[in-house]
Amino acid sequence: MDQRSQQVACEDVLLFVNAAIASTGQREFASTADEHVLSLQFLHAYMLANYRDLYASSLAVGINDFNAALIIVNLLGTPHTATVEQRSGEGPLIAARLSVMPPQRVYRLFARLRRAGVNNRRTRAIIRDWLAARPDLAFDAVKYRRGLAGAARHSHMQLPDEVGKALFDWSSATRFDSPVLEAWRRAHYDKSALAELPYTVAEGFAGRRGVSRKALLTQARLTAGERLRLQSAADRTKVEVSLDLAGMPLTRLATYILSLERPDRARRSAELTDALRAAAARVAGPHRGTWGRVVTVGDDSYSSAGSGVKRRRPLAVALAVHYLAEALAVEHDGLWLVHRGDPLLVHPIGTTPLASRLLDALALAPDRLIVVSDAWDNDPPGGASEVLRVWRERVDPDSHTEVVHLNPVYDPRDLMVRPLAPGVPSVGIRDGEDAATLVEVARFATGLGHLDELTGYFATQVSRLLSNEAVAGASAQAGGLV
Repeated sequence: MDQRSQQVACEDVLLFVNAAIASTGQREFASTADEHVLSLQFLHAYMLANYRDLYASSLAVGINDFNAALIIVNLLGTPHTATVEQRSGEGPLIAARLSVMPPQRVYRLFARLRRAGVNNRRTRAIIRDWLAARPDLAFDAVKYRRGLAGAARHSHMQLPDEVGKALFDWSSATRFDSPVLEAWRRAHYDKSALAELPYTVAEGFAGRRGVSRKALLTQARLTAGERLRLQSAADRTKVEVSLDLAGMPLTRLATYILSLERPDRARRSAELTDALRAAAARVAGPHRGTWGRVVTVGDDSYSSAGSGVKRRRPLAVALAVHYLAEALAVEHDGLWLVHRGDPLLVHPIGTTPLASRLLDALALAPDRLIVVSDAWDNDPPGGASEVLRVWRERVDPDSHTEVVHLNPVYDPRDLMVRPLAPGVPSVGIRDGEDAATLVEVARFATGLGHLDELTGYFATQVSRLLSNEAVAGASAQAGGLV
């Protein structure tokens, strides 16, 4: 492959990875869900046909679960277009990715395979191995009842006796030895059993048993995610639902904080800031304080409000990156387009004056400047690009300051995340936790990276995913099956 072909291949792969990281097929501020889905379907088909090996390897490079599921469906549904070596490599990689996905998404993926009629030996083996590795199939039989039943039928898996009876013939059972199955059986006629069930299951019984939302929240078994999601309902019913802020993932915590009213954020500033810094420190790990002097510019213009299905998501990502950069840097300055003062009080407002804030950021002479923005630069239009061009040509021709643009919004019309300026790497971002990895990937986005370097990076990420001890057994069994 000549140099030009390698450059084109590198650009194609990065175009896909950026889309698969940033877009989840949902409506954004300036684009519809249909536009996103159509754009992603084209990119997936193109990658599958032209770069199957790298397409499969992208399961390990931080793409979101929506696109990971689509990759798995496409790989499993096209065994005839793959070589024996490709199939043997894809099996362990698919099993590894499934092991780190939330179970509800995996069950939806299995249902999608069933609807598509994908039922080859490799598919059935991967489904059986994933089910066999589940820590508690009895719990799944209650919480993911339809998904487990469909997956078992599709893979021809023989379930444990009690689980199979609970799924397919529960009404004939007089008692189950499994506590969760017994609680589920009793909940059909005894409302006191609801307290022993997962919240989403108990919620289905509550209406039939005449149990109010307030009573259910008081006694239900809630996961951390459910506690966060139901916080507003708990406030309305005056029920105290405790949240472990210190243990929450960084971007999810940022999203929760931005959902609070600004007076509440101001009142709880110390508590919320400590929680964000603790989450960022966990993400940074041993790399804390290794980035030198860093300046971040977060976009809090009106478009950072996101859409009805992704409310304030771009702003939450920018807030998460702000605190992660603080943890990674020796010295950090966080700037916002509009807001001044406590970062917790940012809110979507106004135009996008990127040019003026970039001037402020560059005046601080950082080692690394990270811009988190959708790049709809409109105050003045094109101002940011011109500022960065002049800076690079006249002030910093030796690139003492590294500039990286992280874009949380995919543009389906152009099949890419909107760039900030020529020569500045723009990388899609879904979660603030991924910022450190994406800054590393950014060097390939400048056009200076080579395909062999990118392939080597993918191989490293694949090895890292496969080395996960939790998936080693399932991966070994899934490999090589057709």
